[in-house]
Amino acid sequence: MRKKLLMLLPVVLLAAGIYGGLQWWRVWRFQQSTDDAYVESDISLISPKIEGYIKDVEVEDNQHVKAGQVLFVIDDSDFAAKVAQAQAAVDAEVASVATFETRHDQQLAMINQATAEVESAKAEVERADLDQKRYVSLVASDVATKQRYETAEADATKASANLVRAQAALEAAKQQLAVISAQKHEEQAKREQARAALRLAQNDLDNTVIRAPVDGVVGNRAGQIGQYVRPGTQLLSLVPLPKVYVTANFKETQLTHMRPGQPAEISVDAYPDQVIEGKVESFAPASGAEFSLLPPDNATGNFTKIVQRVPVRIAVPADGPLSSLLRPGLSVVVNVDTRAEGMATAEGGIVGTAEAKPAAAK
Repeated sequence: MRKKLLMLLPVVLLAAGIYGGLQWWRVWRFQQSTDDAYVESDISLISPKIEGYIKDVEVEDNQHVKAGQVLFVIDDSDFAAKVAQAQAAVDAEVASVATFETRHDQQLAMINQATAEVESAKAEVERADLDQKRYVSLVASDVATKQRYETAEADATKASANLVRAQAALEAAKQQLAVISAQKHEEQAKREQARAALRLAQNDLDNTVIRAPVDGVVGNRAGQIGQYVRPGTQLLSLVPLPKVYVTANFKETQLTHMRPGQPAEISVDAYPDQVIEGKVESFAPASGAEFSLLPPDNATGNFTKIVQRVPVRIAVPADGPLSSLLRPGLSVVVNVDTRAEGMATAEGGIVGTAEAKPAAAK
């Protein structure tokens, strides 16, 4: 029996080697994998837009909320008073604009009256001039006295003076109308300014109620009743579950034939018995080192070449078997099949399609 086993061992090893070689040639050389990968999500950090004391907390940790649901309520007594003050200012400016509109209409009536007086004065000038001309001939014929002629001449002069005065009054009325129009526009501008102040005050009042921007799960809740908060104070984190994705940090040498659209197998460390079928979605515009707090400066000191890693975003199906169980931060292992053709797109930073060529070494 031992001799038979020893005789079969080289055959088994040879068969295993041939099988392994065929698998490498057909499949394994096209696979690129990394365990430097994690589940992530677009977490929303909830902060107030105004400052004040928290009056109510409407949610608990790990609670599912809908978009628009109330999360926190800030004391609004001061903001309500500011809205009332701004509303009173708007009412005052509206009344002021109405007063100037009335004065504008009244001035138009006065202009019409002054115009009528000018026309009346013109008619009186024409009548006085005709009387003066008639008395010139009558005095020459001794039909009228010289005193009567002098009276007609004085009437003509008086009529001309009245015409000048009426024209001056008309011009003054027009200029006053221009002044009133300018004042009305000024008051209208003040009215719009008061309305803008009212809108700002109303916005502050509305912002005392903090609502959820998206559907998600509440986490890392820090806001408590009675706490004084300012704009930018982090109150909680809202995780939009189950909308998650995977960020896999591949070595630069693994990206040779990797393209957006290629299939990827995702193994979650927390659930090792199930594999998720994902897809390469996009590539980061730079390596992880470029986005670090202190990026390396290879132009100084001794240079040591280090293989860089580029974050690759892997899309996770929303209807997958683990869609309701995945949480940001979980460790995963990603395996991308580079045999499949990718999408011709520039969104991921790497374009073109991939042919079935051997990938770089892991």
